[in-house]
Amino acid sequence: MHTYTDITLTELESLRQQPDTLIVDVRDEWEFDEFNIGGLNIPLPDLRARKTELLPFTTLIAVCTNGARSRVAAKDFLRQPELEHKTIYHLHGGITEAVD
Repeated sequence: MHTYTDITLTELESLRQQPDTLIVDVRDEWEFDEFNIGGLNIPLPDLRARKTELLPFTTLIAVCTNGARSRVAAKDFLRQPELEHKTIYHLHGGITEAVD
């Protein structure tokens, strides 16, 4: 069974430099506007409706504030036939580490 990999913020910084890699921030728009680490903002409830935006990328990194919503997103990516063969990462603990 295909699965996702938990990563740290340091690992994310390295991975984001790889070609065809996308950070998917699944927080609400106002949260993204307030603070973000880049990437594409697709709020968690909109993921399935906007999954075509993810198709050009081979690696997806799901992020959110503390890791809860992004874990749901990573699992949902794996349930989508169009996305199940992509490399999926989940930022364990969320982006709150980046604020410190």
